[in-house]
Amino acid sequence: MEQGNRKWWQSAVVYQIYPRSFQDSNGDGIGDLKGIQMRLNYLERLGIDAIWLSPVCKSPQDDNGYDISDYQDVDPMFGSMRDMEELIEEAGKHNIRIIMDLVLNHTSDEHPWFLEAKSGRDNPYHDYYVWRDKKDGMPPNDMRAAFGGSAWEWVPETEQYYFHQFSVRQPDLNWDNPKVRQEIYKMIAWWMDKGVGGFRLDVIDQIAKVPDEGITNNGPMLHTYIREMSRETFQKGDLITVGEAWGADTENAKLFSNPDGSEFSMVFQFEHVLLDQQKGKEKWDLAPLPFDGLKDVFDRWQTGLYGCGWNSLFWNNHDLPRIVSRWGNDGEYRVESAKMLATLLHGMQGTPYIYQGEELGMTNVTFPIEDYRDIETRNLYQERIHAGYEKAAVMESIYAKSRDNARTPMQWDDSENAGFTQGTPWIRVNPNYRDIHAAAQAGVAGSVFEYYRELIKLRKIHSVFVEGRFQMLLKEDENLFAYMRENEECQLLVICNFFGKQVSCQLLEEWEEELLLIGNYEGSVKGQMRPYEARMYLRQKQEEPCGAEPGSDGVGCI
Repeated sequence: MEQGNRKWWQSAVVYQIYPRSFQDSNGDGIGDLKGIQMRLNYLERLGIDAIWLSPVCKSPQDDNGYDISDYQDVDPMFGSMRDMEELIEEAGKHNIRIIMDLVLNHTSDEHPWFLEAKSGRDNPYHDYYVWRDKKDGMPPNDMRAAFGGSAWEWVPETEQYYFHQFSVRQPDLNWDNPKVRQEIYKMIAWWMDKGVGGFRLDVIDQIAKVPDEGITNNGPMLHTYIREMSRETFQKGDLITVGEAWGADTENAKLFSNPDGSEFSMVFQFEHVLLDQQKGKEKWDLAPLPFDGLKDVFDRWQTGLYGCGWNSLFWNNHDLPRIVSRWGNDGEYRVESAKMLATLLHGMQGTPYIYQGEELGMTNVTFPIEDYRDIETRNLYQERIHAGYEKAAVMESIYAKSRDNARTPMQWDDSENAGFTQGTPWIRVNPNYRDIHAAAQAGVAGSVFEYYRELIKLRKIHSVFVEGRFQMLLKEDENLFAYMRENEECQLLVICNFFGKQVSCQLLEEWEEELLLIGNYEGSVKGQMRPYEARMYLRQKQEEPCGAEPGSDGVGCI
């Protein structure tokens, strides 16, 4: 990959914000756009290049904004369209782009299109959604919604069922209707004119569904529709686009992220985050993480997309539990394991995504069920209790996997409500905020925040992070995750102890004299990796600095 052909987003780092939980500016207990603007200095200090905003469009909030009732307006809880325009403008002054979250598989049942669609079969908007007649007095088939219950909902006015893959209040759009697609393209162009830097496309691999055949993702027309959308919209700007694709494998990811730009910049695939659940069961059915499986997934994606696609790199998002509580150690080794997990991920090829609070080592929560706000969590609790599960077992699953783990307020300082709001927060703050917060970390040597900041700097300085080939090392080792990245100038070694015990490592013998770019412990123990230890070494192949930019501030080759 020649530097001249490099896209800006290939060396970028993206920061995801869940707006209702980031920063409240007006005391109503809900984060908002002005609150995000207040924290741009913090984000610039961290070094990120773009902010991905979870949905801020107008919504009844049945699914926290993923049920949109107006794609071209801002929900009043977050502010106004003028606030959005100001955020785009002010973020630009900090060299930060704004990425919009677009929900194109479905709308809210309060969207004007659906209100028209359900009024009668003859309404021109009726075919904007997926409708089916009764079958022997019953729903068309036994498909179930992701949030529980049937995927079909009866509408007396039309005497038909509409299809919904998620909440009953999120009817699926009919992408087979060209009018729907053109409406969507016009809307995307409108946001592009506003100056956004890109889009994250929610469950985009489900738009070409074929419910009569039980197909929800990777339908036969999927890539045809995406290429058409890209041609009509994305390719007319210098954007980053990422599709959420739970059903992606490396082969169709090559289509999604083709370097010719015909579809997206990259996709979010979730193979690695599906490993700690029982096979064939739901995410709530917990299983130990198969460490060899984690290695295999990363190896396959890093080698499979090299030169013919692009990876997105993430541990956390608004739908996933906090990684330090999930695969790290959020007790004795919280700081070490948070840094280790960051090192492992940020050394790989792809665009890293940091979820708000990840850079502080924020953790999961253990609330009583009454304090959870997530519709999926609450539905799961009711379903499993009704099915006879023990309450303790249900709560154990919720503590591990609830989406609300990621949605508690951002922890800014040790004042009341963690500096998030002067009002009553919409969801409880994690009680550990007095110990884990930004004010105690930004600018403080040894903190998780400053460690993330250094990792981000390294990606800007060394071309091997962007273009180096990936080689898995120590594949059979039961404790260490090690790999090498290599380009014409440098070799980069990343070695991480994934567990809480000290282990010996023969590989270190040939690397310990090389430049240690970054590590999460002071000093080192020769030939040993301490609990959750991470190291990143750089070896030059030639005398010139390995991609270091003139005037770089000391991080990197010397």
